[in-house]
Amino acid sequence: MNDAVRQFTVAPDDDGIRVDRWFKRHLPDTSFTIVAKWARTGQLRLDGARVGPGDRVAAGQVLRVPPAEPVRADARPARQRPTLSEDEVAFAREMVIHKDDAALVLNKPPGLATQGGTKTTAHVDGLLDALSFEAEGRPKLVHRLDKDTSGALLVARTARAAAFFAKSFSGRSAKKVYWALVVGVPSIEDGTIDLPIAKQPGTGGEKMHVDEAEGQPARSRYRVIERAGNRAAWVELQPFTGRTHQLRVHMAAIGHPILGDGKYGGQAAFLTGGISRKMHLHARRIRVDHPDGGKIDVTAELPHHFAESLAGLGFDAAAGDNLPPDTPPPPTRETQKAKARAHAKTVRKARRGERRSRGPGAGRG
Repeated sequence: MNDAVRQFTVAPDDDGIRVDRWFKRHLPDTSFTIVAKWARTGQLRLDGARVGPGDRVAAGQVLRVPPAEPVRADARPARQRPTLSEDEVAFAREMVIHKDDAALVLNKPPGLATQGGTKTTAHVDGLLDALSFEAEGRPKLVHRLDKDTSGALLVARTARAAAFFAKSFSGRSAKKVYWALVVGVPSIEDGTIDLPIAKQPGTGGEKMHVDEAEGQPARSRYRVIERAGNRAAWVELQPFTGRTHQLRVHMAAIGHPILGDGKYGGQAAFLTGGISRKMHLHARRIRVDHPDGGKIDVTAELPHHFAESLAGLGFDAAAGDNLPPDTPPPPTRETQKAKARAHAKTVRKARRGERRSRGPGAGRG
């Protein structure tokens, strides 16, 4: 066992990542529990100051790490990732629709989870060892798609790129455009849904719902591309926030659930006439700044069931890419109120200035 205090200088590739992520990359045998204990007791320091697991590090800073703790005799051995079969490697590589030195974009099929969980053994994260190609490190997920949502999924190829993309997603500069088929036709063809979302009690966090009192702010834009009478509509969706199941909850909340989304639309989310019962939500396009300059702008082809449903409802698949460019999101209610307060303050100041300039005898002939 090493009894000496250790010091590490944060490398450029680790700039902006969380302390707990730094440990996962460089000292993977140190559990989160131990890192949290070191932080709580003041033994973990960044440039001499106390630091927590959720704080972020910057390149050039010095992280002071206590001596390694002894390994318990009854400790479980670290789980090893299973070796991928040739078929799994081929399947993973077939998903790649964009590749450069910093990033991959995958076209994730419906039914494949992004990450593992209870009873979920097949997922994108488990296939990433197949996508290292000529790079040394394992690619890293930087955002998620729901299991039954298909389409463009960005994966970082370096730690530096992962930190860069994480900032893009948290800062909302990354743009994601989805296509969906919904039941019925919204009365407003181009609208914004501004409804807060929270975990629905009693579902173990597996389901979300609109909660005006306790929910987190959530905003989505939709635009109707085409309509099949009053039966269904093909819509473009853009989330301005990143809440769990946001687009699904929002479309169901306005009475137009996504086709095939029985979780939020119930039986009303299904159409007869041979239309697939799978969910019709697809991440069509992703646009994000590239860490080395320029942009990544990638479009993902539709899965088979979605393309068949488009044709079955009489929609022209080319129409979706011919919409005018998207516009900036409309201001939130909070922003509008703040602008109104600022305007009123400016008007009051101007009036006070006018009264002072007139003076006591102003206006008398």
